[in-house]
Amino acid sequence: MKKLFAALMLLASATAMAAPQLGNEFLQTAKTIKTDTPAKIEVMEIFWYGCPHCYHLEPTLAAWVKKLPQDVYFKRVPGVPRPDWAPAGKAFYALEALNLTEKLHTQLFEAIQKERSVNPTVEAQLIDWITKKGGLDRKKVEEAFNSFSTNNNMVRAMNTFRDSGATGVPAIVIDGRYITSSTMAGGNQAVLQTADYIIENVRKEKSGGAK
Repeated sequence: MKKLFAALMLLASATAMAAPQLGNEFLQTAKTIKTDTPAKIEVMEIFWYGCPHCYHLEPTLAAWVKKLPQDVYFKRVPGVPRPDWAPAGKAFYALEALNLTEKLHTQLFEAIQKERSVNPTVEAQLIDWITKKGGLDRKKVEEAFNSFSTNNNMVRAMNTFRDSGATGVPAIVIDGRYITSSTMAGGNQAVLQTADYIIENVRKEKSGGAK
């Protein structure tokens, strides 16, 4: 009985030690980022279509997002830390404007990362691909790429990347205040477990449960 009790105490201690730590598995963002839905806990993925790590995270992330509780809101923001990442960022917002995100988001990842048929830094190739896959007039796609809305969203994306303090992608930002990544957390499963941990603590804080 004593051996069993000791084993349980050791397990409990190991579990406590395994909890993600601020400064290790996650950090505070460089600046607090205003969220879209203050009443909910916002989870934001900063990604780039040209990033193989983002591509490999996508299936695991998509499955995790489907199971998020109702008080959690998920969104994606393209990472735009430098000019050559901008075309893929514009492609993301063009897909949103054309209501093609659900249909083509994963397919675009595959075209770039698996098929190697699209260069994410060449806007003309991205426009051609969306035109073909979306069955649209090319002019309509060009307009979506260069619209006021897309340009405005791109400025916000650039500011978001800067304010998050991200040094790469993919990065996960929770409640506009905390940032983690597969690199920080120790893998794709670990980063989502870390996100769950942060979400739970933010939920307690919002409900007044945090001391």
